[in-house]
Amino acid sequence: MVCNVIKVGGAVVEDEGMRALFLERFSSVEGMKVLVHGGGRSATAVAGSLGIETRMIHGRRVTDEGMRKVVAMVYGGLVNKEIVASLQTSLIDAVGLTGADLKIVVSRRRPPVEIDGETVDFGYVGDVVSVNSSALRQLMEWGKVPVIAPLSFDPAHGLMNTNADTMASEIAASLSEFFETTLTFCFEKEGVLDPEGKVIPFIDKGLYEELKSSGTVSGGMIPKIDNAFAALRRGVKTVRITDTGHLNGGTVIYG
Repeated sequence: MVCNVIKVGGAVVEDEGMRALFLERFSSVEGMKVLVHGGGRSATAVAGSLGIETRMIHGRRVTDEGMRKVVAMVYGGLVNKEIVASLQTSLIDAVGLTGADLKIVVSRRRPPVEIDGETVDFGYVGDVVSVNSSALRQLMEWGKVPVIAPLSFDPAHGLMNTNADTMASEIAASLSEFFETTLTFCFEKEGVLDPEGKVIPFIDKGLYEELKSSGTVSGGMIPKIDNAFAALRRGVKTVRITDTGHLNGGTVIYG
């Protein structure tokens, strides 16, 4: 049995029209499925309106107590419930979750790390320890569609901000114990693009290293592809990176 884990992020989450198109396509995906979403731009906007500074280091959000409250409100509240409500109008029986619900995603607070000669404490950022795949499986067998916000649960510290790509990869890998699992990263571009702006249809490890060395793949695309390879190593059948209109297109990642 196939289970599709789809992660949506970037401008697709923030732009009402793009999100509506994506959710229409997501609703048409048959069988068991899980949606993991981002929402970083919305969190940054809300934080700014509240006078809370956004600090990013190598594309990762530093999450102090003020920012933790913002991401909890935005990811687990506004964005999650808007997506769930939209899916309900399409007759998809969605249920919105964070990692704390049913201990779906348990994490450990990330310790301070050395970056460019500086010790950086990312604050309330969690690294995934485990996924309650049995609970997710049961929800799907009941006909529910889990919609998961990028918030994990550290028993010692509570809600943790956690990278949505990483959560999707971990969830897909965990569900591969029960299903033939596919993982799709969906954002505003058609896939991984070459210097001429054309989609690279397939990427294996060798080509990935070449693309990084040339600078064709950089920034936030690097952890996305790293997460793709991590999922493949742990049993996920297929991983692709694509846009809202081509859930079966884009770039396929090979282990």
